[in-house]
Amino acid sequence: MLQRSSVVNAINVTSASFACTIQLGDSRIINGFSRALAVQREVDIFYAKEGNFSAYPVFSEPIPLTPINEKLTISTHNTHPVIKVNTISILAMSSSGILHVGNSENVSMEARVKHIRQLLPDQDEQ
Repeated sequence: MLQRSSVVNAINVTSASFACTIQLGDSRIINGFSRALAVQREVDIFYAKEGNFSAYPVFSEPIPLTPINEKLTISTHNTHPVIKVNTISILAMSSSGILHVGNSENVSMEARVKHIRQLLPDQDEQ
């Protein structure tokens, strides 16, 4: 793997939550993975046995990855093997977000979210 120095003058991240990563420098493998149930209700009710990911097929369906069949030829020459960044400003990162300054050999990112809206029946329907 190509090695370079990563130089960042300033990083300002206001908020980072739910397994976010900030990395300066090279990495061999980056795997970001996040899954969430987003439930919106008109009435605030919580049932104790909610949140079973296996109940929703969206969390277990395989993701189709189309193979790259094109022949790729890459030639690089780095006269100055330094990645220079002046300032990085991020308002918010969430759900396995990754800020990475450097080289990576393998990167895999996956996010799966099931949105559920539970509305009260219309008064006209009752």
